[in-house]
Amino acid sequence: MPKEIINLSLANPRGFCAGVDRAILIVEKALEKYGAPVYVHHEVVHNKYVINDLNKKGAIFVDSLKDIPKTSHVIFSAHGVSKAIKKQAHDFNLIAIDATCPLVTKVHSEVNKLSKKEHTIIMIGHKGHPEVDGTMGQIDENSPHSEIHLVENIEGVEKLNFINSNSLSYVSQTTLSMDDTKKIIDSLKKKYPSISGPKNDDICYATQNRQEAVKKMLKQHDLIFVIGSKNSSNSNRLVEIAKERMVEAILIDDMSNFKKSWLKNKKNIGITAGASAPEILVQELIREIKKNKHVLISEINGIEENIIFKLPKI
Repeated sequence: MPKEIINLSLANPRGFCAGVDRAILIVEKALEKYGAPVYVHHEVVHNKYVINDLNKKGAIFVDSLKDIPKTSHVIFSAHGVSKAIKKQAHDFNLIAIDATCPLVTKVHSEVNKLSKKEHTIIMIGHKGHPEVDGTMGQIDENSPHSEIHLVENIEGVEKLNFINSNSLSYVSQTTLSMDDTKKIIDSLKKKYPSISGPKNDDICYATQNRQEAVKKMLKQHDLIFVIGSKNSSNSNRLVEIAKERMVEAILIDDMSNFKKSWLKNKKNIGITAGASAPEILVQELIREIKKNKHVLISEINGIEENIIFKLPKI
């Protein structure tokens, strides 16, 4: 019996962004120069495949700097770290290499400028995400001149109660959904008309581009596969965008979890990948689908990305 035909459409752009490319390259260059092991504070990017691959090459990922031998090299992840972590690395006599995405660094700079102006800052983001921890950690908890508050949704905005809104500003996590962020910002501006924000949207170009690419796929597909890990914020947003528009979407980062039942009664399937997911996983998914169906593959045109971030001194 011949295999059923499935049309596979591949989103563009998809997969690695410039910040992720840069972070991975920093770890690999450090291993080449200093030899294994090289320590990394938290996951350098949120993708299980990437972490396992770097681990095999000699990178050791730790949650606490206390677990790193003194005088060792430590790499700060693409998500960025707080000032307290940088100070702790110095106090522990560690040699720090900063792999923070330049777009996250830009948000850190904005927070520091606002702090010097003694502004109260609202951080739009998800509690517990390392990027949020790093950005909020630019403000000393005991600072007498500035403070920072986390808002995750519109309900959080409603709970805010600032008397002096003339020195109120906001920044946001770079990997959020543009739609959700806009709703929160609109709510903030309605409640505090004089609130100020960054000149340009904090949502990174790669996050925006991948979200727009998914939106283009929704009308023509009855299932969207998003390659990415469960702890990848930007990958989860891609799934949410599809589901909000009543299109079935599945987040997958390990083909051992693939279920052929997902393909039942599906004729048109879209595939994309979060900014921290490698193209090799896209190809693995296609091979998995080919085991069960006859596949016709097409690439969807999208924004061409040619941004490259310079490496720091290693």
